[in-house]
Amino acid sequence: MARRIAPAALLCLALAATSCGSAPDEDRPSPSPSVDLHLPAGVEYHETSEEFGRRGSSAVKILTISPDAKARVAGIHAKELAGTATVRDLAQQTGARAAVNGSFFDIATGRQYAGYEGDPLGLYAENGKILSEASNGRAALLLGYEEGRLVARVEETLTTGRLLAQDSAQRELDGVNRVPGRVLGCGGVGGDRIATTEEPMDEPYTGLCTDVDEIVQFTEQWSSRTPPGPPRSSEAVLDEDGTVREVRVPAGGRIPPGGSTLYAIGPGAGWLQGHALKGSRMEVSQEMTDGAGLAMSGQVDSAIGGSHRLLRNGTVTVAANAAGGKPNPRTVAGVKADGTLLLVTIDGREVGVSAGATLAEAARYLAKLGAVDAVNLDGGGSTTMIVDGELRNRPRGGAKDDVTERPVSNGIGIFDR
Repeated sequence: MARRIAPAALLCLALAATSCGSAPDEDRPSPSPSVDLHLPAGVEYHETSEEFGRRGSSAVKILTISPDAKARVAGIHAKELAGTATVRDLAQQTGARAAVNGSFFDIATGRQYAGYEGDPLGLYAENGKILSEASNGRAALLLGYEEGRLVARVEETLTTGRLLAQDSAQRELDGVNRVPGRVLGCGGVGGDRIATTEEPMDEPYTGLCTDVDEIVQFTEQWSSRTPPGPPRSSEAVLDEDGTVREVRVPAGGRIPPGGSTLYAIGPGAGWLQGHALKGSRMEVSQEMTDGAGLAMSGQVDSAIGGSHRLLRNGTVTVAANAAGGKPNPRTVAGVKADGTLLLVTIDGREVGVSAGATLAEAARYLAKLGAVDAVNLDGGGSTTMIVDGELRNRPRGGAKDDVTERPVSNGIGIFDR
């Protein structure tokens, strides 16, 4: 079905306004002649530009997905969570009609790189399964379906995990699909310390934290093998039904197809060896809750963690100086009052063409589009918009870099339904 691309235009004439949810149609982007983009009914794509601050205009790409669209919206990840792929490749591999990049992730150029580029930082879930734990209860985009309609929302989200051995011993599960002992982005459970000071993490922190006593689950989505373990680490290899196949000392080795492993360091390694006996059963449970620790309402099929909540009930919730107050390329997600999902990319780092936006500017812009809740996803050189198999924006790792599609950990795909 033909979809429309809007010409470059300001989406709101009142530059000081924080919301245009009830603005007249003439203040909305005016569509250009229709262009066949093979998008599902109820999915629209627009291109426009916006003045952010006094730095000049920036190119903006917008995907609008109505709740009753004949489409499915879901998280998509690289072949292995411990690896990366461009958003274009993710779309091609999964059959997505359109896609944007998703959560933050470990990257080889990062200061605290853990050795596995692509490892999601914070919450990531697919098909209702938690593949990376939440951090600090930060905001995330949650996607589910009720009676065939898309339910998209932005929520502060926590995850909790428990282990129950056959002998009734219980223990906290510290994380999922990450190197044990290293909590990049911090916000883990129990015992986290700031790596640079070794002080307990009491306030939200975005650097590297460490924990010398952890048990982390690895699923088959991570890779075919878990990382080589330090001396005295241990790892229980579980079949699909939770039966302990073997316990490796030290940790590190193959993940059984359909199964998982429990990888332990420090005191956790001793607990695992004492209670995960070969042939016994180990029950692994995980729960996603809201920021208050209450059970999440509604079905959550996909969850993509972000850094900052941008809007809550139509109000900007991010400070002008957040993230240094610097303009950058942005990928952001917003939800309108009627449940319509907005996936938006803002280009930057291109002098005289696209200046980028600060987090606060991106928040105000989403409010102009009618969003009431919104979250910031990974941006910078990761910001990518793919529609109908084509790159629609101009990703740049730096102001002097060429336009390049950066391999990322995951994305948000739009599929036929």
